[in-house]
Amino acid sequence: MMADTAFSTVSNTLQSSVQARSLADRLPRLTLEARRIALTTLAGLHGRRRAGPGESFWQFRAFTQGEAAQRIDWRRSSRDDQLFVREREWEAAHTLWIWIDGSPSMQFRSPSALADKLDHAAILGLALADLLVRGGERVGLWGMGPPVSGGDVIDRLAMQWLAHQSVSEQEMPLDKPLSRHHELVLISDFLSPVDDWQQQIKRWGQQGGRGHLMRIVDPVEAAFPYRGQGELISPDIDARLDIGDAEAFRTLYQTRMTAHDCGLEAACNSQHWSWLKHHSDQPLPAALLALAGRISQNASTLPSGLSAEGF
Repeated sequence: MMADTAFSTVSNTLQSSVQARSLADRLPRLTLEARRIALTTLAGLHGRRRAGPGESFWQFRAFTQGEAAQRIDWRRSSRDDQLFVREREWEAAHTLWIWIDGSPSMQFRSPSALADKLDHAAILGLALADLLVRGGERVGLWGMGPPVSGGDVIDRLAMQWLAHQSVSEQEMPLDKPLSRHHELVLISDFLSPVDDWQQQIKRWGQQGGRGHLMRIVDPVEAAFPYRGQGELISPDIDARLDIGDAEAFRTLYQTRMTAHDCGLEAACNSQHWSWLKHHSDQPLPAALLALAGRISQNASTLPSGLSAEGF
């Protein structure tokens, strides 16, 4: 069985194709592409219903320690082994945070991918920020500065990201509180040990925050199409794993990948978070639409012709 550190490795046969470009060099192209993707995918998000003072019911959410007991909805709570609070609408903007994984494993790109995983994550995150700001939201990069709004959100967040590059290169997002009424979008390959992700998502969920995971996967990471003798090399740490015959190893690898995905999805389901996956040989607009749909599932209105259902 592979060690957890070896699980996040890539094939030595493709390692030479990875070109580590500096963030400053790639940002102008990424911001232009983010604008193009945003404009061709959605005209903006509008009218999201939010928790707060109001007359109309919005949603039930789990009761968190420290809240007043009178907020508990006992009728809803009686149907489960958990306490629930009834929330009402609030028409003011709230804050949505985005974390774009810039760790070394995100630099990987196989010949069949449209771009490396980092490019996909950055374009998707910046385009999403543009759409959300168009819909009246405040958006920030997780752990990199205050949220922003306004038409130049892509440029402002890109500069934040550049100024905090060392933060983005960490394998895990900063472990800081996620306030209730705040949402967090995590865009990553999520190849760190699944136990770490499960514990982090649980902490944020228990704090009352909501979140969405978008996993970026290179096509060869899904298919493992190699033949012959192989060796896996970690892009994040100095670790190698001699796997012997690659075809014989494929079943074990795919079993571990499936278990990894199931662990991430279970962590999301336990906290009522969203879980999505995007392959880097596929165009980005569909991924952006799916992610925007998850965020907008409680919207009172969506842009004409679009639906949050089915994502």
